[in-house]
Order: sequence, then C-alpha cells, then structure tokens
Amino acid sequence: MKEEIQTYNDNQLLPEKEICDLLATTINNELTEAENKIWHSHPVWFLDGNPIVGYSKQKKGIRLMFWSGADFNEAYLNVKGKKFKDASIFYTSVLEVETADLTRWLKKSREIQWDYKNIVKRKGRLEKL
Repeated sequence: MKEEIQTYNDNQLLPEKEICDLLATTINNELTEAENKIWHSHPVWFLDGNPIVGYSKQKKGIRLMFWSGADFNEAYLNVKGKKFKDASIFYTSVLEVETADLTRWLKKSREIQWDYKNIVKRKGRLEKL
C-alpha cells in the first residue's frame, strides 16, 4: 500500500481504520494496474487517469464510492450521486464489508466507466467509455 494511503488509514479511529485497511487491500489486490493516490484529501484509484473508486471518512461512516457505480445495477450501492454517475455505500464496521460484493463491484468498475478524466474539457458533460 502506498505510504500516503497508509497514513490516511492510520489517522482514522480504530473501527474506521480497520475498514479503510480492508478496502485498500482489496482494491489493490483486484485493481493491480490502477494508480492510487490521495486526491481531494482521500484515497482514490485511477485507471488510465480516470477515477474509479475511492473512500472517505464522513459523518455516516466510511463512504466507499464508485465514480461510475450508478450503472452497476447493484442494490447495496444505493447512495446515488445527484449530478454524476457515482454510487456509494457506507460502512461503520469492518464486519459490514462483504468482500465478495466488493470484488464484484471492482470488476464492474473496469468494465463500466464514464469519462471523468475529460469532464472539464467537455464542460461538465460525461461520456461513456
């Protein structure tokens, strides 16, 4: 795991740290070709410069967000973005993380992508990749 992401995880309280460590490990194992870094203050993974998945600490817990997740047709990714094609799930305990679901979502994140990398160039308009 990248040092900056481990530092982010280590700065969380114990229940959140466990969730973050599990998410980062699973994402790294599944998206081996992805670049990852701290982006807008939280860990994000990119494929060819396009943001795919990330997580952040919020009031409701750890939010796992897939940038193109609204098109995954997954019931548990039920926190939908209002403006874009993102979808999220919140975790408050590491026991809530179903790794089989997470692995399936990560596979879909490779196959189903909207082009966020060029959203500024297209003046806010998304195109499917």
